[in-house]
Amino acid sequence: MKDHTERYSYQGVIDACSASPQRGRAFRAFCMAQLDQLDGFDWSGAYRLEGDTLVLDEYVGAETDHTRIPVGTGVCGTAIAEDRNQVIEDVRELKNYLACSLETRSEAVVLIRREGQVLGQIDIDGHQVGAFGPTEVALLEELAALIAERWDEAPQL
Repeated sequence: MKDHTERYSYQGVIDACSASPQRGRAFRAFCMAQLDQLDGFDWSGAYRLEGDTLVLDEYVGAETDHTRIPVGTGVCGTAIAEDRNQVIEDVRELKNYLACSLETRSEAVVLIRREGQVLGQIDIDGHQVGAFGPTEVALLEELAALIAERWDEAPQL
């Protein structure tokens, strides 16, 4: 279980992302880098939803072969198919799991929505079983709302 001190670092992620002037992919990259600084967030990535496929956008962590994931496949694709966030305590218990790393034991996926439309998702992997709970999901939901607001690049003047 996360302690009180870590909650402040969670707020630090939100504060840093809120203060950033960036938009679009640069903003998503910045936010993933902020998440990567948190204990237990061993891989942090954003996927864009393009039709019926999730496309890896920005991430921090080990490279993955899963740069395109069909809706309905794995934890990420299931989140889209079921239109709900996913928190997996132990990925070894899933039949539909797409292994990105042999070290991954838990995963959290939070949808990024704007005006009811799913734009993509934040995907977090942890090397410990049960790394993510309600506090982490609340952090990711708040971050997903910020990312949704700045999804697009700044308009050219």
